[in-house]
Amino acid sequence: MKDLVALLESLGSTNVKTYIQSGNAVVLSPYSNRKEFSKNLANAIFETRGFRPLIHLMTTKEFEAAAALNPFPQAADDPKSLHLSFLSDTPKPEGLKTLQALKSPTEHFEILGKVLYLHAPDGIGRSKLAAGVEKSLGVSATGRNWRTVENLLALI
Repeated sequence: MKDLVALLESLGSTNVKTYIQSGNAVVLSPYSNRKEFSKNLANAIFETRGFRPLIHLMTTKEFEAAAALNPFPQAADDPKSLHLSFLSDTPKPEGLKTLQALKSPTEHFEILGKVLYLHAPDGIGRSKLAAGVEKSLGVSATGRNWRTVENLLALI
């Protein structure tokens, strides 16, 4: 994470804070164009590490709104059972039928904008729904459990 902080700072970011070894960072960015920032960060990681990761950037308002819109507030008491998948784009509606078919009887999900909320009380490790999000919806996704969301909100 020290290397990530250094890369972010080399791109002009300030007040860089990271959360554990997760690749999550909260920064003040000098970029007004999110795509440019994402591209420059991916290039910097490629130059230093030899791979080009998918980078998902959100504004503070977007992240706070995603947390506030949680349709399963009761699940917050068991933060490992509640997951938010941040989607790269608005998902295709036909993908909802596929996800519904993958859902176990105990799972519940809802998509609000570009966030998929999944309450998986039996765990996410064996969830066919969780494993099938990207393929079913036709978009890239990055998931975080509720505990991580709360910790990132604290960093913000």
